[in-house]
Amino acid sequence: MTDTARTIRVTVWNENVHEQREEAVRARYPEGIHGAVAAGIEENLKGQVEVRTATLEQPEHGLTEEVLAATDVLTWWGHAAHDKVADDVVERVQRHVLGGMGLVVLHSGHFSKIFRTLMGTTCSLRWRSEHDRELVWTLKPHHPVAEGVPSPIVIPEQEMYGEVFDIPDPDELVFVSSFSGGEVFRSGCSFHRGNGRIFYFSPGDQAYPVYHHPDVRRVIANAVKWVAPVESPRDLPRLRNCPTGWYENADGSEARA
Repeated sequence: MTDTARTIRVTVWNENVHEQREEAVRARYPEGIHGAVAAGIEENLKGQVEVRTATLEQPEHGLTEEVLAATDVLTWWGHAAHDKVADDVVERVQRHVLGGMGLVVLHSGHFSKIFRTLMGTTCSLRWRSEHDRELVWTLKPHHPVAEGVPSPIVIPEQEMYGEVFDIPDPDELVFVSSFSGGEVFRSGCSFHRGNGRIFYFSPGDQAYPVYHHPDVRRVIANAVKWVAPVESPRDLPRLRNCPTGWYENADGSEARA
């Protein structure tokens, strides 16, 4: 469980490409998708978070070593420019996740370099953008990410994502979505990688105002709180030599590690 006495430092990352190219997206998200996601986190976690944003066009995509070292939770939205994300930045983010930084991957971030790297699969799926209604059904109502949200969450218009979703079996499947075309999708999945927690949540798209939906914003905020690391400093899992009897003379720190 997250230490609620400690402020959660959140970096909301968005490639910010559609907003610059398409007037309709700018009208839908005048502060950018990152602005809408950040606002939802702040309104649901008042007094518990410090939120900054970062975008693709910034030096090192706004994800320098210093920024990531000062980030407890990174949220990721990308779509049109996955290939523009530098591999060394992806490796840096992966190292921080394995060391304990939380990661919330949103919607088309399923195809991002960082998510595919952490999953080890193609993360491919079926899709259709024809104004489908999405119903997000809660499978684990007592999971912290599902706290305070109805089942189903009703999203009047949304891009359809459907199975087969090529990901490893989630540690926990919290939400599953159904669409007006009959498709179903594992839309809320938790994973652990190294010392870090990951939550993937699919609702949200540049073509629809889904990140203004209060229940979607609540889920994202819940996910931020759930993936936030309990302990610091960050620590990569590492190879340890343990001679016979090591624990009898240890002070307990090695056993906890």
